[in-house]
Amino acid sequence: MSYNILISGGGTGGHIFPALSIANALRRAMPDVNILFVGAENRMEMERVPAAGYDIVGLPVAGFDRKKLWRNIPVLWKLAKSLVKARRIVSDFRPDIAIGVGGYASGPILKEAQRRGVPTLIQEQNSYAGVTNKLLAAGATRICVAYDGMDRFFPAEKIEITGNPVRKVLEENTLERAEAKKALGFDPARPLLFVTGGSLGARTVNEAVAAALPSLREAGTQLLWQTGRYGADHFQSMAAEYAPDVKATTFVDDMAMAYRAADLVVARAGACTISEIQNLGIPAVLIPSPNVAEDHQRHNAEALASRDAAEMILDAEAVERLGETVAALMADPKRRESMGRNAASMAHRGADERIAHIITEILKKP
Repeated sequence: MSYNILISGGGTGGHIFPALSIANALRRAMPDVNILFVGAENRMEMERVPAAGYDIVGLPVAGFDRKKLWRNIPVLWKLAKSLVKARRIVSDFRPDIAIGVGGYASGPILKEAQRRGVPTLIQEQNSYAGVTNKLLAAGATRICVAYDGMDRFFPAEKIEITGNPVRKVLEENTLERAEAKKALGFDPARPLLFVTGGSLGARTVNEAVAAALPSLREAGTQLLWQTGRYGADHFQSMAAEYAPDVKATTFVDDMAMAYRAADLVVARAGACTISEIQNLGIPAVLIPSPNVAEDHQRHNAEALASRDAAEMILDAEAVERLGETVAALMADPKRRESMGRNAASMAHRGADERIAHIITEILKKP
């Protein structure tokens, strides 16, 4: 039997990669399944999803400005248009189930699906639930989460602890760390720091790394620095002064190799990054973004820091503290090893397969 499955959400790689992982797992389990993605117009999912071989429809939805409320008048108009379009999508596609992975598009689609009696599944990636998912929870059939204690946000009887899906390619690289360093053009005998602020870049993370460059050189630490798009020329010109020990690039095409080579990672604390760190057992310094809903990145980082699975530095302290924090960790391999083990102990591997299994159970339930 063939099923129609709607997957909605996006806006960032942290939403898109798990969504694609779930879709791929569903295709492996049910090769004849018919999957349609719904995303937000002009966001990265409108390119990434078709590139992965799936159809996608965009909604003209946008996020609320929580600081300047007067700017939300056009946002409300876009939401109204999105609700109308969501009704048409659900009516035309006739899904057997709708899945929300977070992001602007999840709300209108799942709300309409629930209104029509279509089963819905929520995949909440963070340790602190978003407003949209909390509003949708009462009508959801199942809620898949990555952290314990989520019953403070959702009905306990609907919760399934599955973890967050991680790109399988990241786990397929089996090189030794020294070999991975050599493949990236670094000295295999010296420690390597990998810094990633995401595809767009994170200004504070980049400024903190720039401030730390002299101390990294003094400590003999090599650096692979993904600057992201914003400010790339400025930060990459600074990095050039420290070549060949520092390599800065706008994007890292082979994230599996970068993770494999790293003795330590510095990153934001998005759910996708956290799950990658856990699954790969990598010691990390996390700098949570303060510019996210419900300050959820700080909650994500605290979940690891409280178990000595990562160091957390608040955004406001990053420029001042990053250099000394990295130096201390690079000088203490036993601490790094312990942090990596603790991170790995928090991993939920095979999350995509577990979520796909839950979906098939819902679909086949009489």
